[in-house]
Amino acid sequence: MPIRTSTPTAPHSDIRKVTHYFQIALQDPANQKCGGRKKTVSFSSMPSEKKISSASDCISFMQAGCELKKVRPNSRIYNRFFTLDTDLQALRWEPSKKDLEKAKLDISAIKEIRLGKNTETFRNNGLADQICEDCAFSILHGENYESLDLVANSADVANIWVSGLRYLVSRSKQPLDFMEGNQNTPRFMWLKKVFEAADIDGNGIMLEDTSVELIKQLNPTLKESKIRLKFKEIQKSKEKLTTRVTEEEFCEAFCELCTRPEVYFLLVQISKNKEYLDANDLMLFLEAEQGVTQITEDMCLDIIRRYELSEEGRQKGFLAIDGFTQYLLSPECDIFDPEQKKVAQDMTQPLSHYYINASHNTYLIEDQFRGPADINGYVRALKMGCRSIELDVNDGSDNEPILCNRNNMTTHLSFRSVIEVINKFAFVASEYPLILCLGNHCSLPQQKVMVQQMKKVFGSKLYTEAPLPSESYLPSPEKLKRMIIVKGKKLPSDPDVLEGEVTDEDEEAEMSRRMSVDYNGEQKQILLCRELSDLVSICKSVQYRDFELSMKSQNYWEICSFSETEASRIANEYPEDFVNYNKKFLSRIYPSAMRIDSSNLNPQDFWNCGCQIVAMNFQTPGPMMDLHTGWFLQNGGCGYVLRPSIMRDEVSYFSANTKGIVPGVSPLVLHIKIISGQNFPKPKGACAKGDVIDPYVCIEIHGIPADCSEQRTKTVQQNSDNPIFDETFEFQVNLPELAVIRFVVLDDDYIGDEFIGQYTVPFECLQPGYRHVPLRSFVGDVMEHVTLFVHIAITNRSGGGKPQKRSLSVRMGKKVREYTMLRNIGLKTIDDIFKIAVHPLREAIDMRENMQNAIVSVKELCGLPPIASLKQCLLTLSSRLITSDNTPSVSLVMKDNFPHLEPLGAIPDVQKKMLAAYDLVGNCYSLFFPCVGRKSYGRGSFVELQ
Repeated sequence: MPIRTSTPTAPHSDIRKVTHYFQIALQDPANQKCGGRKKTVSFSSMPSEKKISSASDCISFMQAGCELKKVRPNSRIYNRFFTLDTDLQALRWEPSKKDLEKAKLDISAIKEIRLGKNTETFRNNGLADQICEDCAFSILHGENYESLDLVANSADVANIWVSGLRYLVSRSKQPLDFMEGNQNTPRFMWLKKVFEAADIDGNGIMLEDTSVELIKQLNPTLKESKIRLKFKEIQKSKEKLTTRVTEEEFCEAFCELCTRPEVYFLLVQISKNKEYLDANDLMLFLEAEQGVTQITEDMCLDIIRRYELSEEGRQKGFLAIDGFTQYLLSPECDIFDPEQKKVAQDMTQPLSHYYINASHNTYLIEDQFRGPADINGYVRALKMGCRSIELDVNDGSDNEPILCNRNNMTTHLSFRSVIEVINKFAFVASEYPLILCLGNHCSLPQQKVMVQQMKKVFGSKLYTEAPLPSESYLPSPEKLKRMIIVKGKKLPSDPDVLEGEVTDEDEEAEMSRRMSVDYNGEQKQILLCRELSDLVSICKSVQYRDFELSMKSQNYWEICSFSETEASRIANEYPEDFVNYNKKFLSRIYPSAMRIDSSNLNPQDFWNCGCQIVAMNFQTPGPMMDLHTGWFLQNGGCGYVLRPSIMRDEVSYFSANTKGIVPGVSPLVLHIKIISGQNFPKPKGACAKGDVIDPYVCIEIHGIPADCSEQRTKTVQQNSDNPIFDETFEFQVNLPELAVIRFVVLDDDYIGDEFIGQYTVPFECLQPGYRHVPLRSFVGDVMEHVTLFVHIAITNRSGGGKPQKRSLSVRMGKKVREYTMLRNIGLKTIDDIFKIAVHPLREAIDMRENMQNAIVSVKELCGLPPIASLKQCLLTLSSRLITSDNTPSVSLVMKDNFPHLEPLGAIPDVQKKMLAAYDLVGNCYSLFFPCVGRKSYGRGSFVELQ
């Protein structure tokens, strides 16, 4: 929530009134149970409040003071009222048993300010689990780095204190700089030039309409009504009668409206308390936080030139708050990995090794019970990268085959017009093979017409090569590029047989027969002509009987279709067999005939079993279609996604019902911080609360059963423009290759929570660091300027098991170390050979755990969270090894290809501990990589351990 600042001269009684207001305005309801909160309907609007947009705002807030919780190592917590002296020289608190002059901390004694629960006091406090990570911060002071550990009642307040204190410490020799105000900052100098350029008359004032239009040009996301309201508030506060806008009022309104506090706090943190980033700041941010490799100063200067709004900033090479905000909102900071926006996977493996984007009843754009056939169904599906489409063909008049919905015969499509559209759009979104699932219900004469038309329209694109019996697997997508494959029934290979009976491919009719009382197990037969049969090559439809028979007698070019009901039963009863079956053969799953509203099945249930072709009703939006669409965004949206290796390798073992760790796969921990939202729209059709919304965010993890999870943020009351959530979540992901993350934003409503937007992304496509998530509407359209601002980090977790609350900081020594076990397969020769691997495996696990424990120690002593990288540790470590006269207290010496740090003289005990922990990492590195060739220290050596 935006924060109203106060003047620094208020007496203590007034300060407490102001503090009481802050506590109400900034109260963090994170610990309140959402279900217990009484929902109310409100038609009022919130009063506008001043945002923190500068160091002076932070200082003013601190001087006004507020209540903070003081945490002691003995697990006790005290409420204390903290203020900053008016001369900016000391921090004070009350009440205290100490006299007034002792209940203070001199700013000059502060060594470091840490955000989060990153000191021994927090780690050892028995109540630490009840303290919000984002509300905690610590002030390290004195030569022995003693810690004053505090908890604010919101993440906003914690950020204000941390930013303000860091500003004062970094400017201890000139602490009154901020008193000059904002008038000389790069941002205000730029805004003045913008105003002067628009002030044609040069009078220093302009019409409100002109000012509104000018701000909208600078920030198109703002609503005109909100800009006008801000000008009215500023003019009312100054008791002005005119609506003309001065330069000062223009600058004030712009900063009020366009400053996102969470971005400001981030900027001052990474710029070391400047209010802009230079090229070096940006380089460290991209390397340490965003995970960008091989970044150069020239690349950073190019980013500054492209995103900085002021001419001065572009020329001098710095990025102010507005340019930095634009950069964070740009595609370069999107959550989706740009490498996955093109084909990035191996496309030379057999067709059965890929998930294939597939549609059901492609000709429909409405429900399957009443919907008319529409050619746009094919256009839409093919443009979305669909690689498996359905054509249910029936006899038409004048010997012309047609496609129609047999539940709605009023509209139909000519077969020829459909295949012409397919030919036109087949390879627009993807060059990889397109499968036509042919539902043939035609007489022999019209089957021959179908053949003639397909040969004429598709020509050489039709793949009709006979499969080679000498092969064991289907061809690869790479080999089948720009080919159209017909899936259907096929006659025996006897060339003298020109026609014959085959089982009907009408799936819905077959399901209806099976559900009928008099069903006797026999399938309906239809006549098939030789010409149509010959168009079917590597996707011959056959009936599934059981896995034992299929593994013995099914040919690799034969494909089975399973109804949703049948596939669910098999997945529950024979999960391992289903996975093994799909290593070689294609499986197609289609929705139950009972889904007359064209609702969608959950594709994840069948992807978990390795089923390649899970047919979806593209015309029906919702969570299941979101999963499907999000999943196939990866690999360039080409419609083919390589399945996890554990589902492809012949010797691997995997069950879709795995409840915990997957053998041979290291679990990962996904850390997601939901920071804020931007420009949330009112849910469509919602009217109970007027224009007010109360948003919250759900994070859903979809994957194997052990990975499925859901968590939600608190509700932010009556804020759609820039709601601040500041909540961190942790998920253990046991099979990352198959996991999908779905962000959903909802409006917390008295009657029923309403949908605002969502975004679904495969785990493998996540980019680390500070990212914006572009939200999509209910029907899947990207909503302009509607985003979530998040922080993503992924860490390893050794030993597996359930996620621990302290993640990597849980010491391995406190629990029994778990070792990889080898299963006996019953063949003595093989079992004896692999026995000798047990000891080396244990040694490798010991070395890995020792390395991880050493890195954890370095992170903790550096005061960094478990998700921090080694680069961040080195940056923090280097800043603490500089003496007061700006000279290093250690020297860098290369030993065993690792840079060791040796003291140049006497150093404090705290630094000795840090160096000892750092040396332990070096020792583990030397043992872990004994054969690494010697090379000079730099990018690409030990830093890659992160």
